[in-house]
Amino acid sequence: MLYSAYEMQKSMLAGAGAMADFSAELLSNPANPFAYFGGGQILSSALEVFAHAAAPRGKPEFGLHTTTIDGKTVAVTEEIVLRKPFGQLKRFARAGVSGGPKLLIVAPMSGHYATLLRGTVERMLPVADVYITDWRDAKLVPLSDGKFDLDDYVDYLIEFMEKLGPGAHMLAVCQPSVPCYAAACLMSADKNPCRPKTLTMMGGPIDTRMAPTAVNTLATERPHSWFSQNVIATIPAQYPGAGRKVYPGFLQLARFMSMNLGNHMMSHYEMFKHLVQGEDLEAKQNKDFYEEYRSVCDMTAEFYLQTIDVVFQDHALPKGEMLHRGRRVDPAAITDIAILAIEGERDDISGLGQTKAALDIATSLPDAKKRYYMAEGAGHYGIFNGSKWRTKIAPVLEDWIAAHG
Repeated sequence: MLYSAYEMQKSMLAGAGAMADFSAELLSNPANPFAYFGGGQILSSALEVFAHAAAPRGKPEFGLHTTTIDGKTVAVTEEIVLRKPFGQLKRFARAGVSGGPKLLIVAPMSGHYATLLRGTVERMLPVADVYITDWRDAKLVPLSDGKFDLDDYVDYLIEFMEKLGPGAHMLAVCQPSVPCYAAACLMSADKNPCRPKTLTMMGGPIDTRMAPTAVNTLATERPHSWFSQNVIATIPAQYPGAGRKVYPGFLQLARFMSMNLGNHMMSHYEMFKHLVQGEDLEAKQNKDFYEEYRSVCDMTAEFYLQTIDVVFQDHALPKGEMLHRGRRVDPAAITDIAILAIEGERDDISGLGQTKAALDIATSLPDAKKRYYMAEGAGHYGIFNGSKWRTKIAPVLEDWIAAHG
């Protein structure tokens, strides 16, 4: 019922948005004399902002076709290295470039596509052979492909690392910090030769008891039954995944938007002002951000609910109680994987200390293979995108990989 109601609302908004877009173009057309009278530019700008907000969205493209290495432009192509029902391993192949550290960037499965890390990939392309976990929208996965939970997530990561082979590095951005850490523990315990040389975690909820945020509070103030009864929906018949239980991406987006509603309203007002003043480049920057931010996908119900239990309510990993298919995930098993924990000073998703906890629970890892970096002034998004990521954070990651390659 919830999903069907959303689809109906989306269809109505799409129609209204299309009409608003047509009207905005008509009012701003230089050949239309009415564009110069009665606030035509203001009305056109308002309609354009509404049309952009109401437009339906699918999976964005990475759009990374070139990179610069040693001052030379190098062509980049996307390759699918391994396909799985709920995600694929994607490589950004650099033409004529061989060698360099292999880096697996593990994208969050938290309602957005892997393209949210476009800036992360772009910054690392000149220095690494970059791969990324390209997770699939759960509503597109038929029921015949089975389930996908936190245990499956860990299995995928191990298989991806084995595909990259020995000597590769792993970067977890936000949510995947826990499954990446679990995979590192299991691979270390098994002496898997493909275990990562380094594991970097940025803004991840390793121990959410540290500096709890609004996200953590929401996940802990209600019992498991509340989440299963109130935020889980069934995919309707028009999608390949019809009948699958999911946590819808549109609910995740609504939650994040409501957390910073004032900021989002001001951003749209700024977009409106730029359009009125003819500042198309500035307006495009706002549009590009929200184009990505509003592109959301669904998570399987079993993955979402298990994550709520294991990560946010039970704190199983830092307490040494996390299980993977009945087997204990032991942080003490990590003895030679160099761990870098990165946090943003102003992160309102994963509070200060939550990622740093990964260093404390790795009790068998020498201090020389541990490092903590706090990015001053950086919020959650700024850890992996934007100027602070490019100029301050990425060089720390580069040096860590080089030192432990």
